[in-house]
Amino acid sequence: MKTGAEILLECLEKEGVRHIFGYPGGAVLNIYDVLPNYNLNHILVRHEQAAVHAADGYARSSGKVGVALVTSGPGATNTVTGIATAYMDSVPLVVFTGQVPTKLIGNDAFQEADIVGITRPCTKHNYLVKNVKDLPRIIKEAFYIANSGRKGPVLVDLPKDVLISKMKNYEYPENIVIESYKPTYSCNIKQIKRVLNAICQAKRPVLYIGGGVILSDASEELYKFAKKLTIPVTSTLMGLGAYPGTDELFLGMLGMHGTYSANMAVTECDLLIAIGARFDDRVTGKIEEFAPSAKIIHIDIDPTSISKNVIVDIPVVGDAKDALKKLNNLLDEISEDEIKKYIKKLESWHKKIDNWKVTHKLSYDNNTNKIKPQYVIETIYNLTKGDAIISTEVGQNQMWAAQFYKFVKPRTFLTSGGLGTMGYGFPAAIGAQVANPDKLVIDIAGDGSIQMNIQEMATVVQYNLPVKIVILNNSYLGMVRQWQQLFFNRNYSQTKMVAQPDFVKLAEAYGSVGYTVDKKEDVENVLKEAFSIKKPVIIDFKVEEEENVYPMVPAGEPINKMLLV
Repeated sequence: MKTGAEILLECLEKEGVRHIFGYPGGAVLNIYDVLPNYNLNHILVRHEQAAVHAADGYARSSGKVGVALVTSGPGATNTVTGIATAYMDSVPLVVFTGQVPTKLIGNDAFQEADIVGITRPCTKHNYLVKNVKDLPRIIKEAFYIANSGRKGPVLVDLPKDVLISKMKNYEYPENIVIESYKPTYSCNIKQIKRVLNAICQAKRPVLYIGGGVILSDASEELYKFAKKLTIPVTSTLMGLGAYPGTDELFLGMLGMHGTYSANMAVTECDLLIAIGARFDDRVTGKIEEFAPSAKIIHIDIDPTSISKNVIVDIPVVGDAKDALKKLNNLLDEISEDEIKKYIKKLESWHKKIDNWKVTHKLSYDNNTNKIKPQYVIETIYNLTKGDAIISTEVGQNQMWAAQFYKFVKPRTFLTSGGLGTMGYGFPAAIGAQVANPDKLVIDIAGDGSIQMNIQEMATVVQYNLPVKIVILNNSYLGMVRQWQQLFFNRNYSQTKMVAQPDFVKLAEAYGSVGYTVDKKEDVENVLKEAFSIKKPVIIDFKVEEEENVYPMVPAGEPINKMLLV
């Protein structure tokens, strides 16, 4: 006879789970009681929100499903921000929450919360387990749903009586078939041929790629396709790393804080090939003037995303990797002479783009003794050459990282794109470090957002996770202050961080290492030293207080109307 708690943990082992991020409580004590008997590495966080963000960072950096485990009531409700973050960015998670016994549900029992109802809008699916006999099937379905189609978080709510109930024999399903849920992976070859025909006719094509390329592990296929035809590539925030940031075809990120060359290329292109992107408002700007002269192709595994924001000319439903494989196979059938003619046709387009790159490249005034935040990011890149996993918080630190760090590999940039969650970066870095113990993992943070989950310093110290926290400390809520400066007549209402901790003493109080850097000439040496230490490190860079992120497209404007200074 096995209890529901034992069945749960056995099923997780069978599913291939090796790491769980969690926080115990009364409703899940039966799980924690038997947890030491299983080959599952549990990471004890200091807040349930951090458990989900850590599972998220684990999933994004490894390609595996992240798993979090929390108790009922406030434990469950504390996961909502992390779940919504993963939902917006299509990250595969399974979150297990404790619940009061089934007979008490609806009675306002101690630490009861309707977490199934609360998370219905921000989960791909969720379950309330009512019978221990259903538990194995539900666990299998949860992992299948989370990691298939357009990936996303699934929540499984576990009443205490289900965890205590016993069952003689159970079978963990090898495969799952859900009649109402059958994602389309294979792209229609007729549509793929239409795509290639449109590309062959184009004179000013642009590849616009998103996080779906990374989620489908399609980076190699994308690189082969773009290089074969020399098509310029621009990326969403979530797509950074899907195409090498050092390649000559890469235009950088597009959108509100995108590069001049990316935004202008999209505005003037005659064909926009969107792959694994969803035409987010931060990308499109004024939607009526987005790619106004272009025929638009949209390849996405989620049929509801196609023509949702922008009406497209050629829709393709299916997996990005499948689409690119089929496109590459069709390209292989075209003669080298025809390929050369096509490349020749694009020469004037490339010349125009190259001129934009030269005349309006990303830059900042570094002729000052003050530390510029962009300089810190550039120095981190020069020291790592892209061989690190970078997570960010949200705001100016996030945008500077996206602009000035050249991501050359997929799954090396972890950031909250859709929800814009402050406090995400540090716990996400924890999850990435657990998944990649031999990698350098760096959280690029602001002095505001790092304090939202700073308690996780105890977690990195307890498990000796050598995460490096780089704080770009401008003593403001930087991005909000920037908007106040530009659009609210410098009315810095409630954005000045008047009282701050001594981050060095804070690091030391947790048993870690801290540095303060207020001189430009010390930036590189301190980073080198911090990266060499096999312990968690906080580096507090005192940067220019009123430095802004440019380019910037004002809200509601088209993306070619950029503020450049």
